[in-house]
Amino acid sequence: MWFELLILIIGIVFGYLRKGKEDFMGLLKQGAIVGIIFAVIFGLLAYFLAPGGISLATGFMGAIGIFIGIIILVIIFIIGAFIGDYLEKMMEKK
Repeated sequence: MWFELLILIIGIVFGYLRKGKEDFMGLLKQGAIVGIIFAVIFGLLAYFLAPGGISLATGFMGAIGIFIGIIILVIIFIIGAFIGDYLEKMMEKK
């Protein structure tokens, strides 16, 4: 839970410090691409280091599980960036 909270705080800082509205769909697409890349890399590593293991499973070290985990972290980051954009907009009004 601490890691997810850190990701949220980083997202808030990112959204607040970058001027203008963020491209949330672009962030989600980039996160999905990174998730796929990491899932393939770690899935292949698990397949070769532990043959017959769970390289494609959704559990620990599984490629699908890694992809889903990264997408969840990207969504938390995007929520934080959205909050940061909102705070930036509210500070400009004062």
